[in-house]
Amino acid sequence: MIRIDLITGFLGAGKTTFIKKYADYLMRNHQRIAILENDFGAVNVDMLLLQDIAGDNCELEMIAGGCDKDCHYRRMKTKLISMGMRGFDRVLIEPSGIFEVDEFFDILHEEPLDNWYEIGNVITIADAKLPKNLSRESEYLLASQAANAGKIILSRAQEASDEELAAVVDYLNQVLEQFHCRRRLKDEILCRNWDELTDEDFGDIVSCGYTTESCGKLWFEQKDAFQSLYFMNMRMSGQELRARAEGLMGNTKYGNIFRIKGFMQVAEQQWVELNATQEAITIKPIPTGQDVLIVIGEHLNQELIERYWSE
Repeated sequence: MIRIDLITGFLGAGKTTFIKKYADYLMRNHQRIAILENDFGAVNVDMLLLQDIAGDNCELEMIAGGCDKDCHYRRMKTKLISMGMRGFDRVLIEPSGIFEVDEFFDILHEEPLDNWYEIGNVITIADAKLPKNLSRESEYLLASQAANAGKIILSRAQEASDEELAAVVDYLNQVLEQFHCRRRLKDEILCRNWDELTDEDFGDIVSCGYTTESCGKLWFEQKDAFQSLYFMNMRMSGQELRARAEGLMGNTKYGNIFRIKGFMQVAEQQWVELNATQEAITIKPIPTGQDVLIVIGEHLNQELIERYWSE
């Protein structure tokens, strides 16, 4: 049977960066893998970020976003059926940051997927500097992702103080309690600089498994709670792009923005990748990109954001 891992985490936690390191470990250990990407919205930026690891032992697949829950369920099931016939050793699923983990278990217990796939691991990525003022909907998704994880891996741990690391663990346990989950986290959390992770660390991760704890359900329409706005064919310097991203992230009049990500051509034949969260903004050169920036958050003021980008 094909082992299947879910790598989940809230918006901007660092799932794609972790997957590149995890996939490298799996391929060095002679596994043929596939990565199934499902971003929130119709344009899958993270798919482009994984292109450099695609090859004979790593295939990339995508589920288009921007649909309702039932449609998304059908698309994922159809895609996994087609992948199940291609002889992979392991499939990694990177869902959007607003994915409910229950959907993963529900799909894999249906025929014919239950005959082809064996659940391997649920791995949750959490930012060591995770904001503590998330909305109730966001806290529910965070609890859902933490409840079933065999391992919770903190990103940017090397940038956080001991007090901040303790605070994020306390916050995760608070949201679990808030949604009536019995689980409390302690030894399941990996707190290391990702550049220093060893093969022994990855060996522990690849066998971490998952739990079957449950959370009280919070019913809401994801499209009503979370939004994504797309901006195409904009032109500015890298310095101006950073300044504008900072202006959006730091001003609540535009809404509660979790993440801005995408690509822009800042000069002839020079592409950059933008990844902005409330805690950090990075802009780095890349060989090629897709000319799009995506703003993701809650209660976004589309008119003001559109005006801001066009000023």
